[in-house]
Amino acid sequence: MVQLHKNINKLDGMDIEMVVISRDSPEELLSLHKKLEETFGHSLSFISDPKLELIDKMGMKKNAVAYRGYGMMDKEGNVIFSTKDDHWGEQIDKTVEKIKEEYNKLK
Repeated sequence: MVQLHKNINKLDGMDIEMVVISRDSPEELLSLHKKLEETFGHSLSFISDPKLELIDKMGMKKNAVAYRGYGMMDKEGNVIFSTKDDHWGEQIDKTVEKIKEEYNKLK
């Protein structure tokens, strides 16, 4: 999460709305949102998904937990792609490259 916030500008120029989806409670996510704003001056929006419904739709659910990773949906809610990757933040350049590749396919 920190790596994404440090490198958010690498996705500038893309007509996308980025959100973080988590099974954490709204209260937990609000606390994290505030900490990220204090640290970086901004924070992505968070969606609390305690029943893992959206996470499951993204193909990121494993039993009662969510995989770490990233993905993209279109405006109609169709999944464009999803990638399970515990190291997406550590490999932020590779992550950004994949997001841009998938984004450009939509044009």
